[in-house]
Amino acid sequence: MREAKKPMPAPRKQKSKSAKKGAPKTRCTKMKQLTPGEWFEKLVAVQARLRAPEGCPWDREQTHQSLRTYLLEEAYEVLEALDKGNDAKFAEEMGDLLLQIVFHSQIAQEQGRFTVADVIRAIHDKMIRRHPHVFGEARARNSAEVLRNWEQIKAEERRTSKEPGKKDSQGEPVSLLDGVSRALPATLEGFQLTRKASRIGFDWEDSAGVVAKMQEETAELETALKGGGQRQIEEEMGDLLFAAVNLARFLDVDPEIALKKANRKFSRRVRAMEARARESGREFKNLSREEMETLWDATKDAEGKAWRRELAKAQARK
Repeated sequence: MREAKKPMPAPRKQKSKSAKKGAPKTRCTKMKQLTPGEWFEKLVAVQARLRAPEGCPWDREQTHQSLRTYLLEEAYEVLEALDKGNDAKFAEEMGDLLLQIVFHSQIAQEQGRFTVADVIRAIHDKMIRRHPHVFGEARARNSAEVLRNWEQIKAEERRTSKEPGKKDSQGEPVSLLDGVSRALPATLEGFQLTRKASRIGFDWEDSAGVVAKMQEETAELETALKGGGQRQIEEEMGDLLFAAVNLARFLDVDPEIALKKANRKFSRRVRAMEARARESGREFKNLSREEMETLWDATKDAEGKAWRRELAKAQARK
C-alpha cells in the first residue's frame, strides 16, 4: 500500500493591516466621524447643488415668498414631534426646519445680499452681546433679571441702530414693543406684546386680576350682543381674546400651543362621536342636538376613564 500522504499544514494566517496595533478594525471605524460643523457644510453644499443650473427644477423655482408656507409648516411639525416625545421624529423635523434656513440663505447668497455664514455670525454675536452676565462683567441673580437685562439690551440696540427721531419700518416711533412681528398669528402676537410689557414692569400682580379682566370683557361683549353693531361685537370679542391670551402668558402657558391641543381634542372627540353614531346605524349629521350632546358627554366620560386608567398604571409602575 502506498503510504498515505500527511495532511498539509494549514497555511499560516497573516495578520491583516487592520489587525495591527493601533489600526482601525472595521471599515466603519475607518471613516472619520464628522463634526456638526462639517455636517452643516455638507448640507449647505447639497442645497447649493440643488439650486445650481443642472440641479433640481423645483428647488431652482423657489423664492423667499414661495417658501413662507413651508417655513411655518416645518416649525409646527417640530412642535408636534416634541409633544409626541419621539426623539427620532423630533430630530428629523428639526432638520427639516434647519433646511429652510439654509434654503433662504442660499437664495440670498445668489442675489449677493448675505450668506449663511452671515446668519450664523449674527446670532452668535447677538447671544454673546445679550448675555453679559455670562460673557461679561454683568450679574444676574435670577431669570427675571436676565429677561429685564435682555429687553434693555435690545432697546439699546434699537436706539443705536436708528437716527434720533427716526421711525421704524411701519412709520411709527421707536417703542419697547418693537421686534414683535405683525406677521405672527394673532395669539402669538398678543402673547409676545404682553410679555414684552411685563418685562418692563407693566403687568398684573396676580392671575386673579387677569381673570377679573376676562370677566369684565365678557360682560362688555354681552352688552354689545344686546344692542351693539357688528363692529362693536368684533371689538369686544377681540378684547376678550386678548385678555385670554394675557392670562395664558401670565400662567406660563403658550396660547398657540394650548389652542392647538384644544383643537386636536375637539377633533378627536367629534370623530369618536361619529364612530359611536355609525355603530348605532345612524349618521352623526342626522342626529338631533340633544342626541349629539349625549354622545359628547359619553365621549368625554370615556376619555376621562381611559386617562384615569393610564394614570393608575403609571403610578403602579413607580
